[in-house]
Amino acid sequence: MNTETDGAGTRRENIRPGLVVDVILKKDQSTGKLTRGVVRDILTSSPVHPRGIKVRLKNGQVGRVKAIVKGQSGKSGT
Repeated sequence: MNTETDGAGTRRENIRPGLVVDVILKKDQSTGKLTRGVVRDILTSSPVHPRGIKVRLKNGQVGRVKAIVKGQSGKSGT
């Protein structure tokens, strides 16, 4: 399983519901701790955001995308 960290998380066009991503939650900004989850909603309306596109994960947590996890989908059975 690979992650894409070359700025993919800063462009809204790269993010879609069902994608597995690593995000930094607001409470973890000082430590940089990443949380992995599946995108439920895209909250950033602009096409690009320098600190990462803000998303809501399926578990309800909100954070900014730092990496897209390659080769994994958040859909069951894939």
